Amino acid sequence: MFELIGMLIFGGVIGALARLVMKGDQNLSVVWTVILGAIGAFLGGWIAGLLGVQETPGIDWIRWIISVVCAVGVISVFQAVTGRKS
Repeated sequence: MFELIGMLIFGGVIGALARLVMKGDQNLSVVWTVILGAIGAFLGGWIAGLLGVQETPGIDWIRWIISVVCAVGVISVFQAVTGRKS
């Protein structure tokens, strides 16, 4: 149960950071931001694991950066598929 809550919180933070990094205005609700941010965080954690940087001492800055980049990609793909303009 706590993992789900943690993923939703982490997804919201990653989604919000991704939307701040992206150019233009994204027409997304808070729910979509959390969902797409969670997907980006999951992909970022998976890629960080492949690169061998999933577990680092202290704050996992590399995993956060990879997760934000993945979330930007997920949001961009979502907007392209749904036809939402940025």
